Amino acid sequence: RDRHGLLLLLLLAAWKAGSGQVRYSVPEEAKHGTFVGRIAQDLGLELAELVPRLFRLASKGHGDLLEVNLQNGILFVNSRIDREELCGRTLECSIHLEVIVDRPLQVFHVEVEVKDINDNAPIFSVSEQKLSIPESRLLDSRFPLEGASDADVGENAVLTYRLSPNEFFILDIINKKDKGKFPVLVLGKMLDREENPQLQLLLTATDGGKPEYTGSVTLLILVLDANDNAPIFDRSVYEVKINGTLVIKLNASDLDEGSNSHILYSFATDVSSNTEDFFHIDSASGEIKVNGKIDFEETKLWKLQIEAVDKGNPPMFGHCTVLIEILDINDNAPELLVTSLSLSVPEDATLGTVIALISVTDRDSGANGQVTCSLTPQVPFKLVSTFKNYYSLVLDSALDRESVANYALVVTARDGGSPSLSATASVSVEVADVNDNAPAFAQPEYTVFVKENNPPGCHIFTVSARDADAQENALVSYSLVERRVGERALSSYVSVHAESGKVYALQPLDHEELELLQFQVSARDAGVPPLGSNVTLQVFVLDENDNAPALLPLPLPLPLPGARGGGGALSEPVSRAVGAGHVVAKVRAVDADSGYNAWLSYELQPAAGGARSPFRVALYTGEISTTRALDEADAPRQRLLVLVKDHGEPALTATATVLLSLVESGQAPRPSSRVLAGGAGAGAGAGAGAALVDVNVYLIVAICAVSSLLVLTLLLSTALRCSAPPSEGACGPGKPTLVCSSAVGSWSYSQQRRQRVCSGEGPPKADLMAFSPSVPPASGSGDSGEQQIFRNEVSTVILECI
Repeated sequence: RDRHGLLLLLLLAAWKAGSGQVRYSVPEEAKHGTFVGRIAQDLGLELAELVPRLFRLASKGHGDLLEVNLQNGILFVNSRIDREELCGRTLECSIHLEVIVDRPLQVFHVEVEVKDINDNAPIFSVSEQKLSIPESRLLDSRFPLEGASDADVGENAVLTYRLSPNEFFILDIINKKDKGKFPVLVLGKMLDREENPQLQLLLTATDGGKPEYTGSVTLLILVLDANDNAPIFDRSVYEVKINGTLVIKLNASDLDEGSNSHILYSFATDVSSNTEDFFHIDSASGEIKVNGKIDFEETKLWKLQIEAVDKGNPPMFGHCTVLIEILDINDNAPELLVTSLSLSVPEDATLGTVIALISVTDRDSGANGQVTCSLTPQVPFKLVSTFKNYYSLVLDSALDRESVANYALVVTARDGGSPSLSATASVSVEVADVNDNAPAFAQPEYTVFVKENNPPGCHIFTVSARDADAQENALVSYSLVERRVGERALSSYVSVHAESGKVYALQPLDHEELELLQFQVSARDAGVPPLGSNVTLQVFVLDENDNAPALLPLPLPLPLPGARGGGGALSEPVSRAVGAGHVVAKVRAVDADSGYNAWLSYELQPAAGGARSPFRVALYTGEISTTRALDEADAPRQRLLVLVKDHGEPALTATATVLLSLVESGQAPRPSSRVLAGGAGAGAGAGAGAALVDVNVYLIVAICAVSSLLVLTLLLSTALRCSAPPSEGACGPGKPTLVCSSAVGSWSYSQQRRQRVCSGEGPPKADLMAFSPSVPPASGSGDSGEQQIFRNEVSTVILECI
């Protein structure tokens, strides 16, 4: 076989624009390295990007026939291509390639048509065909012959026949469109067994290729003597289409009588051996039935040579050809092949991202081989047909891993047969997380209560934020949002553990210095870029009873040593003429704590020796008054011990010493700075009482006027401060507060205490708190002392920054 001329021909490349398909053609039997086409150039790809983009070929079952040189982008023949082995006798033979490149993912379909060359000669199934022909056969009797077959296609398989020269037979050709040519011997001259008992002819078949190839078979004709009428079929060639078991019932007739007309049917002796494996002929009836399982996908057309022989002596033979066309039934389910490119898809993937490639095949033909694919569920993916029986699984709508983290998809391929057959393939698509969720706290603000004097480094609260993302995108770390708290940084007060979110107090907190500490904790994840959110913590410092009551100094003639310590002395002259219930002095104290811890009570300690004192002290006001009228038996100097106690747990105390000098009613008391100007007379009695009442009236009017003016001033000051930007931030020192006494006790604040409420934002708020003064009774000789006490009980207005 001289193929060198064909192998040197380069193929002609044809690029079919649209739908991403490129077509080439290459002759079969081409040598290794034969040029097929510049595939990279035809696909619009740069040579430099073939390797980085992972240029690769994929071909179902034919992966090694063709290859691409990644240096020059040329498609070439890699191994021997035999068209007959690849496609059999199919007219069109192509190799389907899928070209896949990444970054971005692109899929191209390339079809390489394999051109047939004349590399196969016609062949006959046997080297010698025997025909038994009675000498009595009439002229123009016809004897069908088995033709040759050529494995090539097209013009290379078009056969012509010729018969070696002889005087008895001529060759006739029956041309069946699309089914080939069938040679028939026609008797042209009467046979004479006595002269020529047998004849040997040569039948030659020539194909239409260039160069031509031939094949031949020897025809051995045995001339029989006897029976002069052979069985005759009503047709020389039968064409049958079947999809069941019964093929055909043949009918042959014999003009003879008796045993000479009794016909038996059989396959011709030269029929192929596997014919009887698939078909059976009833020798008596001539019925041909399917004997085994015939498969349209393996053989579409059967050609059977049938003989009819009578029982004469010698027997006479008749011949016919049965062409059996197998009809396809839907006996093959579709086959699915899923090529997964990326089954982990980021949740922010763009629409149209290719997830997988799907190819489907069906060995049936016609409607039985037409396959449609569907996807379940359809959201958020869809199937896109890219080529005949090729699909791409692409993203059709947005993904959200926090809603659905994994999709179990089912691809169903269904053919068009009746009933239809189907096949399924499962595809699992995992949604990869991206950092699209910030850590979230359960609530925007938390309130925390911490007792003052806490140990340094104690745990006061734990913040926790949840991130709906996964892995490092959900790894949350915590930190303080740093700011200034007065003169100091927030981080000097508290800290937060970066991993656990535990908040610690770095130093002991003092309720008297700081009642409220408001700050923010930030939660950040470890994604790229990181996302975060803040939560506000309001830490209220609860009061502990850590301050003992402190005695207040009064503007007395005698100084009070240690007035702010644990005890003090108060000296007062008392007239012996006062009656029971007369207030002679008042002990005043304050407690720097708050609430019950600052609620003070006063107790008079028993005198030494168990003597009963003529004085008593009010439980909550600290007023010292007489329990009875004083007499001569009472000592001229009375020393009273007053215990001041708060209501904390445990209670803290302070002791005040009061020295009372009993004087006769006729003696004038010592001058005192507590006596109002012009209000102290030498006499006693009704004049002094009337003067005190007048002074009290004027004093009440003056206090009300001053208080009203003070309230108005404070309201105006508060409005101006709220409208102006704060100079010290939201946290600043409060106003000092004074003692306010009432009938239920001394609810007081230390004059040295600095009230600070620290918040993260907003101007300070002003709270106006007014305490009503208690007016003592104006009677007795102690009126001047009561006036001094009364003047110290002026209403106090407390302005605090909250």
